Amino acid sequence: MKLGAFSVSLSVKDINASKAFYETLGFSVFAGAIENNYLIMKNDKSLIGLFQGIFENNILTFNPGWDENANTLEDFDDVRHIQEHLKNNGIKLERETNEDTSGPASLVVLDPDGNAILIDQHI
Repeated sequence: MKLGAFSVSLSVKDINASKAFYETLGFSVFAGAIENNYLIMKNDKSLIGLFQGIFENNILTFNPGWDENANTLEDFDDVRHIQEHLKNNGIKLERETNEDTSGPASLVVLDPDGNAILIDQHI
């Protein structure tokens, strides 16, 4: 299965402090808006999302159809195909996407330890 770009979405207490910390580790702002309490930071091919007050726990995020630079991939597995695969393999979904649609959509699944995995397709 092709899940696309991978990032860790971190729930942070102070986005300015987190931004400064990750900049010290070599990350720079790639996308987002600090005034809206979220930033996407990048170091080479590594992506970290910083989110203040938007969700409670950290989330593993995959973006089908995108590479690590948010460029559209020609060949990728649509989120609906991924959802069908997960369901056919007995994986319980926390949030599903409408299978009768196309384009942007997302789903959420929990791993065996309760870690949230967001599969978030933007195209």
